[in-house]
Amino acid sequence: MRTEFERVHVTKHGAVAVLALNHPEVMNAASLKMLRGINAALDHVENAESGFRALVLTGEGKGFCSGANLSEAPEMDGRRYGIGDTLELGYHPLLRRLRDFRMPIVAAVNGAAAGVGMSLALMADVVIAARSAYFLQAFARIGLVPDGGSTWLLPRLVGSARARELSLLAEKLPAEKALAWGLISRVSDDDSLMKDALQIAQRLAEGPTQTYALVRELYWKSLHNSFEEQLDCERHAQEKAGRTADFAEGVRAFLEKRPAKFQGR
Repeated sequence: MRTEFERVHVTKHGAVAVLALNHPEVMNAASLKMLRGINAALDHVENAESGFRALVLTGEGKGFCSGANLSEAPEMDGRRYGIGDTLELGYHPLLRRLRDFRMPIVAAVNGAAAGVGMSLALMADVVIAARSAYFLQAFARIGLVPDGGSTWLLPRLVGSARARELSLLAEKLPAEKALAWGLISRVSDDDSLMKDALQIAQRLAEGPTQTYALVRELYWKSLHNSFEEQLDCERHAQEKAGRTADFAEGVRAFLEKRPAKFQGR
């Protein structure tokens, strides 16, 4: 079943939602129209009645997301905005929403992930790229600085030297090299990308969803916490996890030597 939104659609695969950017004419270049569509689609995915427990992000056509749509002037409520305002009013809320999302996210990068499209991909917990895909910090090519949180994400993923190289030289980073650098999780053959992404997402959808949300929160906090602060965060998160029905089921399944049947509660 497919549900349409503005330049985005969501396809249901059991408990997995596949959210596809859908403006292939411009390789899914992001615009404020698309951002509205993404947020509406995420509202749909998060609706408890939908039954979704994992999310796959991908793009229609030959690209994941080629960056910001430079052919469309950013406009909200009839007013045009500067680039900085557009980031704060449009892109930043979406990035924060993906950071705080309450279910695991898998990115299936099916082609170019450039500019802010690269940042969108890197917000996922598991990033799988097609063998022909590539990543590109394209900003310097048009006289802009990296955005979308990339100057925070990249040094933590690949180190400062490689992050600076990617941003200053603005060269394509092929999927295989991105894997070797630790930027992404896996590489798949082009024709098996979605199959592999769905397989991982379905496995996550069958797991303890509330626990996964706590795991996501812990790893994001760990990037700026001290060791002592992180130990405290783990204690509080474990208290919450220990009160879930899934923890009780996990213990029963362990003692009964059977696979656990998690309900996401």
